[in-house]
Amino acid sequence: MLEIKNLNQFYGGSHTLWDIDMSVPEGSCTCLMGRNGMGKTTLLRCIMGLVTAKSGQILYAGQDLRAMPAEERAHRRIGYVPQGREIFSQLTVEENLRIGLAVRKPKLRHIPPHLYDMFPVLKQMLHRRGGDLSGGQQQQLAIARALVLDPKLLILDEPTEGIQPNIVHDIGEIIQVDTWTDGTARVRYRGCQWDAQLEPGATPKSGAQVIKAIRGSTLVVAPVA
Repeated sequence: MLEIKNLNQFYGGSHTLWDIDMSVPEGSCTCLMGRNGMGKTTLLRCIMGLVTAKSGQILYAGQDLRAMPAEERAHRRIGYVPQGREIFSQLTVEENLRIGLAVRKPKLRHIPPHLYDMFPVLKQMLHRRGGDLSGGQQQQLAIARALVLDPKLLILDEPTEGIQPNIVHDIGEIIQVDTWTDGTARVRYRGCQWDAQLEPGATPKSGAQVIKAIRGSTLVVAPVA
């Protein structure tokens, strides 16, 4: 489904991503691991077209995403939960969720009810501004907003950063169940309290070449020192 080939990215004279190769087969869960500053978020932003890669390919369903504008990802049913959530703080919960409806095919007028089953707190706060929610509630809103797209590929960057353990558990339960029921492929690297089942021999890289792709049956693995 997603294949990255020989990807290189620079910030000025700093070579951030070095010849990255990664494959995310359909129906799989891939976790990225690495120390702070090693390029995990940069890689995800390259996939989403928010950062320009210098060379290489980002193939999704056989087509190179590098040649497409960033907004085309949503039309191709790629959901993204960025680090720091980046919800629209002045919009209500309902308005944040409705943003994804515009690219649904066939188009929907109403937010899918099952999202409220996943995140019941959002239904209780539909008319509250996003900026008034707690950190954990904002994270649930960010994930639900991505799921409104009915994504074929869901990318989550630090999905448990800065939120309390019970919310981490709730999000972990939702993502894990979703992985098994709809065949969606998911990308991200760690999640504090969640268990991980890794393939034998799967270990993170060290040094400048950033990342080792880890496949598992859950979304995340234990924290990396």
